[in-house]
Amino acid sequence: MHNLILYLVIGTALAFDFTNGFHDTANAMATSIATGAFKPRTAVSVAAVLNLAGAFLSLSVAATIASGIVNQDLVTLPVIFAGLAGAIIWNVTTWYAGIPSSSSHALIGGVVGAMLAYKGSAAVQWNGVLSKVLLPAILAIAVAGTLATVATWLAFKITKGVDAEPKNAGFRLAQKGSASMIALAHGTNDAQKTMGIITLALIANNTLTPTDTTPTWVIASCGIAIALGTFIGGWRIIRTMGKGITDLESPQGFAAETSSATTILTSSYLGFPLSTTQVCTSSVVGSGLGAGVTVRWPVFGRMIVAWILTFPAALGVGALTFGIQSAIGGNAGVAVTAGLLAAVCLIVYLLSRRAPVTPANVNDEWDPTHELPTAQPAAAN
Repeated sequence: MHNLILYLVIGTALAFDFTNGFHDTANAMATSIATGAFKPRTAVSVAAVLNLAGAFLSLSVAATIASGIVNQDLVTLPVIFAGLAGAIIWNVTTWYAGIPSSSSHALIGGVVGAMLAYKGSAAVQWNGVLSKVLLPAILAIAVAGTLATVATWLAFKITKGVDAEPKNAGFRLAQKGSASMIALAHGTNDAQKTMGIITLALIANNTLTPTDTTPTWVIASCGIAIALGTFIGGWRIIRTMGKGITDLESPQGFAAETSSATTILTSSYLGFPLSTTQVCTSSVVGSGLGAGVTVRWPVFGRMIVAWILTFPAALGVGALTFGIQSAIGGNAGVAVTAGLLAAVCLIVYLLSRRAPVTPANVNDEWDPTHELPTAQPAAAN
């Protein structure tokens, strides 16, 4: 039965990785879809392939998640499962709202919350949470936004005398490369977070020792899961990021993507489990400021609220989930958690079908009177 729970944890971790994929597709491709550099289906296909490739390029972030967030000696499989359930519940809820929140902070918050409910504050490595998760997130938002603002201003300044048609065509071509770099960078950062969780589960199960490296099958399965999620396309969030924050032209898209890719790849090298969502959204805002066009601050404000809430909310859901699970006890508690998770995901999915966002309407003009993405008839791109 212990191995059955391990398989359940691994399957749930890969399910989170899948939700991470469709939740974060917008990070790489929203700007390129909005400017016409990529057709929607082509964009998610390219992003999926590069996410998979990026998963094999580094293990620094996976090591941080596996050893730098919670006490490995105290963690158990039911705790990890409850934390994953909390993270997925938050992820699918924000996806339904079309809000680009942080999958990274949801995952870490969920696991930290479950550990707190299990063994208290001593079970969490707060120094690691602060120095490797929260502070880098704040710095990355500022860095990415500033870089995008300066890069956008320079892009328009340098090409001021160039006719609009060849200028936009050139930048759209350049966007194919810059968007692809974000997709590759996303694989080096986000896919590794789930690798770290599965590695932690294998250590808790005594399948691995704390000194062992992440097995190749874990790397491959996480890469495939996030790639499949990316290919599905998180159209609701793509629409919010590409159309809801500011009106994008191809020079802005290129500047935002280049700034984001630089920031994400640097964080992956340093081993910081960065929120690629926050980085890319900040870059889009910076591109609007650099171009001197309107930024829809109410939309961005809702994102900021979601960013602030994500870690504590996922922490609370993770703690609550573990509390319910432990109150019931044993395998029955784990089964109830699995049923609760499945029910929430099903309900959110059914609600999302009332106003679906698809490749056909993802580029419709933004309607500021709607809080959620709306489905309007549109020709397929």
